[in-house]
Formats: sequence, C-alpha cells, structure tokens
Amino acid sequence: MRAKRRIAIVGGGPSGLFLYKRLLETGETNFEVEIFEKKAILGSGMPYSTEGANDEHVTNISDNETPELVTSIGEWLETVPQELLERFNIDIVNFNEYKVLPRLLFGYYLTAQFDLLRDIATKLGIETHVRYESPVIDIDYDQENKAVWVSTSNEKIRFDDVVICTGHSWPSRFEGKFEGCFDSPYPPTKVALKLNHAVAIRGASLTAVDAIRTLARENGTFYKEENGSLTYTLNEESSELKIVMHSRGGLLPAVRFHLEDSHLSNDSLLTEDEINLHKKGNGGFLSLDYLFQKDFKDIFREKDPEFHAKIKDLTIEEFVDEMMELRLTLDPFLLLKAEYTEAEKSIKRHQSIYWKEMLAVLSFAMNHPAKYFSAEDMQRLQKVLMPLISIVIAFVPQTSCVELMALYHAGILSIEGVGFDSEVIPQEKRGIIYKFMDENKKLQSVYYKTFIDCVGQPHLSYEDFPFESLKKQKAVSPAKLRYQSEAIALEAINAGNNFVESDEVGNYYLNVSGISINDHFQILDHYGAFNENIYIMAVPYIGGFNPDYSGLDFCEATSQRIVNAIFTQA
Repeated sequence: MRAKRRIAIVGGGPSGLFLYKRLLETGETNFEVEIFEKKAILGSGMPYSTEGANDEHVTNISDNETPELVTSIGEWLETVPQELLERFNIDIVNFNEYKVLPRLLFGYYLTAQFDLLRDIATKLGIETHVRYESPVIDIDYDQENKAVWVSTSNEKIRFDDVVICTGHSWPSRFEGKFEGCFDSPYPPTKVALKLNHAVAIRGASLTAVDAIRTLARENGTFYKEENGSLTYTLNEESSELKIVMHSRGGLLPAVRFHLEDSHLSNDSLLTEDEINLHKKGNGGFLSLDYLFQKDFKDIFREKDPEFHAKIKDLTIEEFVDEMMELRLTLDPFLLLKAEYTEAEKSIKRHQSIYWKEMLAVLSFAMNHPAKYFSAEDMQRLQKVLMPLISIVIAFVPQTSCVELMALYHAGILSIEGVGFDSEVIPQEKRGIIYKFMDENKKLQSVYYKTFIDCVGQPHLSYEDFPFESLKKQKAVSPAKLRYQSEAIALEAINAGNNFVESDEVGNYYLNVSGISINDHFQILDHYGAFNENIYIMAVPYIGGFNPDYSGLDFCEATSQRIVNAIFTQA
C-alpha cells in the first residue's frame, strides 16, 4: 500500500483554513495533515483575533461576500451562546447578511469552521494533527529525497509537502527603540493609550481607521443624538488630544458599497489562455495596458455605455488623473460624507457603484499574472494605478465612516497631505519629527510625541524571509522583473536606482520585494527552478510578484492552485 502523503500547513489562520478545506475537497484520502500554529486557536489569524482587533473593530466584508466554508455566518450564529450575541449586539432574528461584522466575532466563526472541517476530515479517514503554540523557526529542503523538514524549538519533522501560511508580519523599525513610536497599531491594546497631545498617524488605510477607533474610545465617548447623528466628546484629561492622519495627497479611502458580484469575479475577464497568447506576441511580457483595456475598459461597453464612452480612449495615466481630480480638489471629509451618502443608497437599493467594483475586480484579476509584467509596467502599476486602487477598494465600513466624521466635526481628527518622499525621523527622548512637503510645496517639519505607522502590511524583502536554511540552500530567490527596454533600464541606473541589475547575457532586471514564485505558488530557487514540495501563501513575502491581495478571496483562489499542484505531482 502506498505510504500516506504528509502535508504540513505552517500557520493556522485564514490561509491555512482555506487550504485545509481545499485538501478535504479533493476526493483524495491517502494523505495526512499537520498544522503548526503559534497561538492556541485556529482560524482567526492576526486580523480576527485580539492580535489584530478589539470589540470595536469591524470587518470590511459581510456574510454574502465571505467565500464558502462549511456553514454561512447566519447559520453559525444560530449555534452560538446568547452571551456572545449580546456582547457584539447581534440580533439573530434580524440578521442581515449584507452587513459587516465585528472582527473578533468573525474570528470565532473562522475557528468554528476549522472545527467543522476537522470533523469532516475524521469522517473521511484523514488524520489531522494540530500543533498549537508551536512557531516554526526554520524550514529546510532535502533535494535528494524530495523531503521538507520543519523545525520548531524542540523538534524537526519530515514532510512531503509544506505550505507556508504564516500571515501578517510587521518588522521592527522604531518600536521598542524609541518611546512613543509604534510600527503598527497591532495588537490594538498597545495603542489604547490615554493621551493629551497630538498623535501622528501615518497612512489613511483601514489600519489607520483601526488605530483611530481605538484611540477615540480610550480618550472620550461617542454619543448618538436624538436625530440619529453621532457626536464625540473628549474626556477632560485628554482635552488636548488631536489625531493627525498623514496620507499621500491628503486622501481618505472610499466607502464600502454594494457589490454586484460579491466575490470579485467577472465572466468577461481574460482567461489564462488569452493571457498566454498575448504574452507570446509581446516578448513574453503581459502588458499592463492590455490588461487595463480587456479587464476594465472593455467590460463597460455593454454594462455602462456612458462610462465606457468617457474612458475608452484614456490611457491609464489619464484615467487615474480623471478619477483623482475630484478627490484632490474637494475637502477629504466633505468627500467622505458625499461618498457615505452614495454608498448608503447603493447598499439600500442593492445597486453597485459599478466602476469602483470593476476597479476591485481588475486589482484582483491582475494580481496573479503580475509576475509577467515588465519592470516598466510594474513601476507604472505601483506609481500610477495602485494609489487609486488602494483608495477606492479600501471599502471602509459605514460605522467607521460615521465615527471618522464625528471626530472630524469635534475638531479632533484632521488630515495632512504628504508626498512620496515624506520622512519620519525618530527622536532620542520621545516621538518623531515628520518631514513632508505640504500642498503649497512648502517643507514642513513637525514634532509629535506619539507616532503610529498605519500604512498596512508592508511588502517585505528577500532578506526579511524568515526561514534561513532555505536562503542558505539557495532554495528561494529574490523576486525580480525583466526590463523590456534596455534604454529605460540604463536610464534608471544612471539616475542612481540601486534596484536595477543586469545578467551575463545583457538582460536588465528590477529587484522587487519578496521572493520569486511560479503560478502554483511554488518557491523558485536561484536558478529559476520551481520546488515541487514547498508552497507559499504568506502574502508579506510574495508582494513583488503579487502586488495586491484581497483577503479571503486571495485565500480561496490561491489555495485551489496549490492543492491542484500538490495532487498533480503526487
């Protein structure tokens, strides 16, 4: 009888959950699974546990937008204790599958789904062993025997396949070295600070919203007025508190609206065959302009002819300028209020704001084939298109918007526009100096006693990759993209770009963040060969080849590719 295939999942958060589900759906049973989880629970990961949320923090997806697991959230809520429903103010009778949920409650749901999947595995005869509170400290590869060794602090265990699902990671820069400086607002308990001075928030993402909601509760109270509006009052001992967001261009993220297709898919998107055919005629590169044309502009031809007529002849740069023009001229909080009203109508009528939805679909669709962009197109994507995408598809929940507006009207929350070259300089005694060019092109240098970096999960470098043995074995390699134009590459080198390099045959490459992977999320070695046995879903380390990732949708799509590859090669 053939020996059972031993599969390790390193990390038991949402990525590990979806991978485990996919494994159980294969119809195969001649394998066993071992899950290494650094915490004492499965499913919730960082975002949906106390590592990433307090009771006040909410998801930016709803039940109907959650990829299918074992049971829906609505079904699961029927089984939970009454005290849990009361804690999160859930009315089970009037539960709305289109509304966002408290993040910690969603974490409990994911944990429950993992338990249900383990029950299914038992019925299928698939053995699952969970190693709780077992951080993996190293992984190394036995090339000769095609075996992967996973090391914890006290064991080294052999597997046939390993999938790295380690989730979020924030490298330490200032925190612990400079008082009043935080590299992220997570876990939120560390920024639940009673303060009586101005706080600098770097970024305006959902991460920034998390920090603001926590600081607000620690230093004052929200009140619901008789007319339904929300107001905010500071505590007496925090009367000098100001929260100053610093974002590129002084922009706030857009508001969550109704999605026509809740899972970021579209029947009109390019197929893999169409992408491959295009690459063959384009020197092996996927053109960003081609993707923008086919997976964005052309889709409006029938769905929204008026919008199509408006954008059909625009380049990416012209489209972004057009969409950004209003955002850059209006007061960001007035725009937030207008978008909130627009989004409320969208949700009430179940009508999408279609161009915003399709921008989210484009972002998701181009994420996987982005490794085939030229270096020039990746730089255009990061500099031109991604700033717009990151604003529009942030999908800030309505409850968060209402609180931001209440803080703004109370004179506590404000926003400063900064450029790409803004600088944070930590101070020896406490706090930081924030240097930036304001909207009048005047250099500002402002001191803050407390600074919270809220730009979200950074794309980490090859050097940050945590498994040293794989690096020493050259089993992983830095991600890089080839230049299509030698002239542009030389221009970048002459301008002092240290991320550009050439090979022995005269090709020029741009080093991007993270490690290189193939279409099945298998790691690539220094010679470009893929590893048949090691896969990675840990998004911080693959950001160079996967520039955007969309939470649970990413988990669902990527896990399918990985499991297909495991059993194709088995």
